[in-house]
Amino acid sequence: MHSNPHRLLSVLGLAAAALTTGASLAFFEESLPSTMNPLFAQSMVDNRVHELVMDRIYFNDPINNELVSNIVQEWSLLDSGKSIRLVLRKGVKWQDGEVLGADDICFTVKAMLDPGTPSPIAEKQRAIFAGCTVEKPDVAVVQFTKVFHNPLNRLGVHVLPEHAFGGKTAIQPDHEFSLRPVGTGPMKGSSGRRGTTFEKFKNVHHDAGIDTLSLQEGNDPLVQVKTLINNGVQGIITVPPGNRAEVSAQDDLALKSYDLRSWWFVAVNQEKPYLKDKRVRQALDLIVDRTDLRQLSIGVKPGEQNSPCEFISGPFVQSSPFYNRTVAVNARADKAKAFELLSAAGLKQEGGRWHFKNEPITMRIGMKAPLDIEAPDLLSQVGNQLSAAGFDRQEFKITTDDWNLKVLTGQAADYDLVIGKWSFGLVEDVNPLFHSRKDGRGAFNIFNFSNAQVDTLLAQYEVARTDTQAQDAYHKLHALLAQELPYLFLWKLDTKSAWRTEVRSNTITPYYYWTVFDKWRTGA
Repeated sequence: MHSNPHRLLSVLGLAAAALTTGASLAFFEESLPSTMNPLFAQSMVDNRVHELVMDRIYFNDPINNELVSNIVQEWSLLDSGKSIRLVLRKGVKWQDGEVLGADDICFTVKAMLDPGTPSPIAEKQRAIFAGCTVEKPDVAVVQFTKVFHNPLNRLGVHVLPEHAFGGKTAIQPDHEFSLRPVGTGPMKGSSGRRGTTFEKFKNVHHDAGIDTLSLQEGNDPLVQVKTLINNGVQGIITVPPGNRAEVSAQDDLALKSYDLRSWWFVAVNQEKPYLKDKRVRQALDLIVDRTDLRQLSIGVKPGEQNSPCEFISGPFVQSSPFYNRTVAVNARADKAKAFELLSAAGLKQEGGRWHFKNEPITMRIGMKAPLDIEAPDLLSQVGNQLSAAGFDRQEFKITTDDWNLKVLTGQAADYDLVIGKWSFGLVEDVNPLFHSRKDGRGAFNIFNFSNAQVDTLLAQYEVARTDTQAQDAYHKLHALLAQELPYLFLWKLDTKSAWRTEVRSNTITPYYYWTVFDKWRTGA
């Protein structure tokens, strides 16, 4: 990969122009945010931006993992745990001067429940929230659809200002709020074509140590690193493994772990006639050589210690309590066994190519385009392995817009396989990924996978009253999905950020990143 000197000078100029007097930071993100409205977040960039501008009702402290809130003073359960009473902290203001109240909490819940709000995130929350009542100006009672064994974990939603929407709960993605939001978070944000800027907003519950932030879109990772070294920016949110050695070699730069709790996959389109039989999917799982893929795309050599990339056999990272360690990983290909499964499923080899009903099979493989920065050439390497096993292939890089509009909505029938990545907060709810797409469920079920046994286990997780019950349901789910293989599960790739050493107390929150941004400082 070669850097473009003109691009480098341009980026340096933009970043330097963004800096002002006072405590200011500029940083690179993988892209600009697509929206400033948390109901319509489409990427981790969006999720991170929202954490700067908005407050969530409850969140996990990144230091001790305790559930805490900046805006709730006290809480209590009602109706045998089916409702929760929230008493708000007094004096919290929106960034336009209005006071945060219980009406804002209830407006947020009602906006998510309104079918006129076209939000997959809201659709997911409809399985959690049943309604909300304003008891007093500073007291809201939130009703759940059922009793949850961890109710505070379900309150990790960003609060929206009722007055900014005129009280209309059917919220649209093109509302002015999506560009210039009003929050109660530590920073006031504004999104433009060339970048996103943030200014400190002091409140009774926030007093950030940074006055201004400037988010710049990063492309070439090498350009990002060179700009960081030259102090054109002070941080990079995601540093690919191939660029980490250069960062580590600099005395004034520091790599910091960022736990996205994310895992990579190849989704399989079972609506294709030759992929309906699970023996074919199991064969594909044995054709994919994860060890070679990891070496060729990420640079991890076989046997390398402290690898940034760990294999998985199901839809959880290995550190998750839901990961079923009895399910083995296929780290190496086994073509002999794979070919036996393909033949047993009715596929035939002619001239070294696999055929179904006398027609050669061409695999159309797509990958979300931005992932190529983290795992260069992964798309081509997967295609190469399939080709070497006897499948014709076509490769496509899927834009973020097409990923959100087509792939996540179950309208990607043109593809046989798509390569992607999921990231999770503390609540690792995979139900929207695997539940049959019906009755508001399966909101992110890529190829409309449907399996009655899977739906039953997902239902058991939803009604679990204890951690043990939830783990039991998901352990069984892990084992079943490893057989049915709607996805070929690949790996968890650890994430590293890079910041200049003059940036102090920069604790990074898993998944959300900026949750404790108030403590960030610059200087000695």
